[in-house]
Amino acid sequence: MQYLIQLLISGLAIGAIYGLIAMGFAVIYKSTGLVNFAQGEMTMITAYIAWTISTTVSGNVFVVAVGAILAAVLLGLIIERLVMRPMLGESVFATVMVTIGLAVILRSAINFIWDAYPHGLDIGMGRGIVHLGGIGVRAGQIAVIATLLLLLAAIWAFFRYSKVGVAMRAVAADDRTALLMGISATRVHALAWAASSVIAGIGGVFFALSYDLSPAMFQLGLKAFPATILGGLDAVLGSGVGGLLIGITENLAGGYIGSGMKEVAGFAMIIIVLMIRPFGIFGERDIERV
Repeated sequence: MQYLIQLLISGLAIGAIYGLIAMGFAVIYKSTGLVNFAQGEMTMITAYIAWTISTTVSGNVFVVAVGAILAAVLLGLIIERLVMRPMLGESVFATVMVTIGLAVILRSAINFIWDAYPHGLDIGMGRGIVHLGGIGVRAGQIAVIATLLLLLAAIWAFFRYSKVGVAMRAVAADDRTALLMGISATRVHALAWAASSVIAGIGGVFFALSYDLSPAMFQLGLKAFPATILGGLDAVLGSGVGGLLIGITENLAGGYIGSGMKEVAGFAMIIIVLMIRPFGIFGERDIERV
């Protein structure tokens, strides 16, 4: 029983990281109708910037957090303005190919700016062990689960009650009608890219805090994408929940079936779910037109 609980907790922790990155995928798709295949690389860049700040200011938590968030916002805005905005009006295929090329460039930038060696992100907290009922859990794992839950609540309120959230939903539903209503689609797109970069970047920082920082971190985007598909590409909250489900499934499969199954369990899960609901658990049926 204790082994099962340990697997569930660690699965929730890594699932929360998947969920944060998956929410980044969904924010961009919900606002622009675009799948960003550079999401994992953007996550990795933010984590590396946080590590750089931590080594510069000796792990000051507040400075690292604020610096990483500002860097993520700037990264998202730069990509949207310089790379994605010129692609407005182009075919979906061409735009998606641009995000794939962007992913390769950002991945190569890691070795060019930093190095190819693994590093540990040390900010003086997060790596300590907390004992819950005789089960040892890292403080960072508890923190990332709590962060995901808080962000789920905040994003739900944002899209439901804020004027900006309503504008983003309007642009996603019909950008031409939204433009006639006085809503700037370009501003909404810029906000979406900045928000996506921050949310996914938080997931990357937590991963580096709990595990290691390395150029292989881009694979987090590949692991989180099934969570987005599972929850629904157009469902931001569903993507967060999908991350938790994928994390738990992977851990249980790796713990009880074999370590090799851990890598494929998430993908097997989405194949089964999509055969039943092609638009995801929480997605809308309109997703089928894409």
